[in-house]
Amino acid sequence: MTAEIITVLVILLAAVVLFVTERVREDLIALIVMVSLTLTGLVTPAEALSGFSNPAVVTVWAILILSAALSRTGVAGLLGRRVLRLAGASEVRLLLVIMLMVGVLSGFMNSIGVASLFLPVVIDISRRTKIPPSKLLMPLAFAALLGGLNTLIGTPPNILVSEALRQAGLEPFRMFDYTPVGIVVMTAGIAFMVLVGRRLLPVRDITRELAGGEKRSQKALYELHERMVMLNVPEGSALVGKTLAGSRLGSALGLNVVAVIRNGQTQLAPEAETMLKAGDRLLVEGKLEKLIELHGRQHLELEDEQLAVERLVTSDIELVEVEVGDGSSLIGQTLSQVGFRYRYKAIVLAVRRGELVLRTNLETIPLQAGDVLLAQGRREQIESMREESTLQVSEPRSTDVYQLQERLMMVRVPEGSSLVGKTLVTSRLGDAFGLGVMGIVREGETLLMPEPDEPLLAGDTLLVKGEMENLAAVDGLQQLEIQLEQPSDLDILESEEVGLVEAVLSPYTTLVGKNLRELYFRNKYGLSVLAIWRGGRAYRSNLRDMALQFGDALLLHGARENIRVLGSDPDFLVLTEEAQEAPRLNKAYLSLLIMVAVLLPVILGYVNIAIAAIIGVILMVLSGCITMEEAYRSIQLKAVFLIAGMLPLGIALQQTGTATLIAQQMVLLVGGLGPLVVMAGLFILAALASQVMPNPAVAVLLSPIALTIAADMGVSPYPLMMTVAVSASAAFLSPVGHPANILVMGPGGYRFSDYTRVGMPLTLVVLVISMIVVPLFWPF
Repeated sequence: MTAEIITVLVILLAAVVLFVTERVREDLIALIVMVSLTLTGLVTPAEALSGFSNPAVVTVWAILILSAALSRTGVAGLLGRRVLRLAGASEVRLLLVIMLMVGVLSGFMNSIGVASLFLPVVIDISRRTKIPPSKLLMPLAFAALLGGLNTLIGTPPNILVSEALRQAGLEPFRMFDYTPVGIVVMTAGIAFMVLVGRRLLPVRDITRELAGGEKRSQKALYELHERMVMLNVPEGSALVGKTLAGSRLGSALGLNVVAVIRNGQTQLAPEAETMLKAGDRLLVEGKLEKLIELHGRQHLELEDEQLAVERLVTSDIELVEVEVGDGSSLIGQTLSQVGFRYRYKAIVLAVRRGELVLRTNLETIPLQAGDVLLAQGRREQIESMREESTLQVSEPRSTDVYQLQERLMMVRVPEGSSLVGKTLVTSRLGDAFGLGVMGIVREGETLLMPEPDEPLLAGDTLLVKGEMENLAAVDGLQQLEIQLEQPSDLDILESEEVGLVEAVLSPYTTLVGKNLRELYFRNKYGLSVLAIWRGGRAYRSNLRDMALQFGDALLLHGARENIRVLGSDPDFLVLTEEAQEAPRLNKAYLSLLIMVAVLLPVILGYVNIAIAAIIGVILMVLSGCITMEEAYRSIQLKAVFLIAGMLPLGIALQQTGTATLIAQQMVLLVGGLGPLVVMAGLFILAALASQVMPNPAVAVLLSPIALTIAADMGVSPYPLMMTVAVSASAAFLSPVGHPANILVMGPGGYRFSDYTRVGMPLTLVVLVISMIVVPLFWPF
């Protein structure tokens, strides 16, 4: 074993570990692999970058755009709805029709796009027929995977396997070379799901379980009622006259106000600007621990002494003005988004924009060139700020223009306060009540700019910036009366104007890793998130701070008009047809004609598929079937970078002899049992790898090994390469095996074990059928 082979194996093993642990993004892993191969001299820089110009990569992104154009013009939806009407309300017929339709379309469209397109359609069918969505959505995802086996453009592994044959000097697979094997495998998979698989699927409807439907389990019913109660606003409450946003019910207590009952009239999904009145009854959802904690205690006492600006300056800490210059990275971003407090170790007290002075909600204001920030910071941090060419730091001539005396206060933490023992972070004074703590006076000593983990002690005097009204909100929350009896009929949550729906992140989302607070979700969309279903369980607390993940199902409550607005946002997929953006139906036949015009010369062998696909993209855009903005968004750059970054590893496997070594070991292990056993071994290896690695990466890694095995055994490479293509897409065992699986996990209410229970026998069916069918059409 040479040093080069050892190095390739180390890089390969490191990549597999990173894929399995999911600590690093898949596309970034591919780029790390590409750079590692170059720095170790295993591939040349030209070979390392060749993946980005590889015809397979070009074909993948072009097909993604063509698929999006078909979706945007409503071709798939039009066909799907007409066929689904024929299925009626029979679960078996519905399952059969859904899987057949999705399977056929996935041969010509991106499988994730097809699954996304049919997801709201199937959810609506589920509601009309009373069939739990858990009985229909996993078959939907599996059909998308099975259907991708039918054509060259059905799935990236098919394209990559064909390209590997071409680069090896062999005749590549053509458009419908996959079809005979693909159709038989898809038919067997559908038959299994209809006859056996559907009986293994769970009976689960998370909308009913979360929202109080009749099929909800008693445990789920108890959990919901535990979190939905009525609060009364008494006469004389400090909350009277405040808006819901100003009441701090959401930010301080984590409660969603889903209805306001006033004079016998119920206002569902009230706006944030709804004014509270004495006698209002508020139907709220969330945990009451924080509200109960507030009752009967004095938490902060306002000191009579006025806080002077001068007390915020010491020999180590100063006040400065920071002007945002042209070209600054701060422009267009909020203080929260850039992490100003942590990036510069400074607190912004006010923002001067021309003659306008901003002193409240500073964390949410997008900064502009020319803004002047009045900031408090340590001298060494201020000096580092001066080094940035786009920031001009200077001593303030006067702080009077900022009128801070109206915002600076001194408050004391009394004995018995719930804040005692909490740190500044866990006290949530900033998030909950809009109070910025700039210093702590403790036993006569003043600690300015305390660390976030500084604990609060009884008797501490806090130097804070904020509004007096926010302190009054604390008193108002303490005065809220908790109604002991809980609402018995949760149907009041919906009306003709207000709805309760689910939404998931779309496959093209840019919001993964962001939380609802960062997105200003309630303010932007006017909808409340009542729960998030993730990994087989519902989360109802601290939702504002949960980082969103692909596959999450969000239970939303709000005006149906706002739900339709959310449906037009490409980051979200609202699971009801009424909220979907209207397709360009007048372009449907044109887009279909363009797709046929693209595929026909490829089938006849006149034009290379990559060039034909690009021509198709140009025609789709010029004809108005899809805009360039929509085209760019439909390109899954994560997949493009993943494939382009991993292709050099395939080159290294071949050039260093690593593929030969692995192939020889496999032949020694099972080669004596015949090529059929070797083919089975390749299938099992690829199927298992695709559960933890992206299937394009599996195809890239196993293609050179399959080619080498065929050469060593003296058999045709085509049956082995066909096996790699089929098995790389057999990602049925886990939700993380394929994005289509993750997409349906939340709306279907699935747990990890559900995929294994159904996916394991389905994988065995595909294995057995492949072992029979592949040699028939592609003999050894």
